[in-house]
Amino acid sequence: MGIAISLGFSIFGAAGGILISGSSIIGSSIKTPRITSQNLISVIFCEAIAIYGVIVAILLQNKPPGWTYNKQAPGAAFDSQMFHEAKQKAYAVFAAGIMAGFTNFACGVCVGIIGAGAALTDAAKRGTFMKMLIVEIFGSALGLYGVILAIITISNA
Repeated sequence: MGIAISLGFSIFGAAGGILISGSSIIGSSIKTPRITSQNLISVIFCEAIAIYGVIVAILLQNKPPGWTYNKQAPGAAFDSQMFHEAKQKAYAVFAAGIMAGFTNFACGVCVGIIGAGAALTDAAKRGTFMKMLIVEIFGSALGLYGVILAIITISNA
């Protein structure tokens, strides 16, 4: 479930960001065609957010085979301590998926809104794109923080 949440919400966040920034880029490029190529960096940042979700999903998928609970012999006695350790690890994987998914969703919408503002501002006044790009990089860093938290959580599982 954590894998699906991580992957799904990251992709939906990236899609929302592309929708928000792409519509403003296309609308603004009608008035000023020069902004089209440089403002596509917003779309690239949103695609990177989707890739963050894929990376976390791959890390989450590779985690369960190292657990010892599923390697018990069929006739062995039930070990409640191993069961509770496996349950704790499963909750850690679920929490890592939720952290990565929700932060990447918020990050995708954030980058999309900033990219839309950058496109509209750059269309109105030339030379403001680089200033808005710095703000967009800080917005994109939110998703990276979520990935880092998910990796730390996975490493403890």
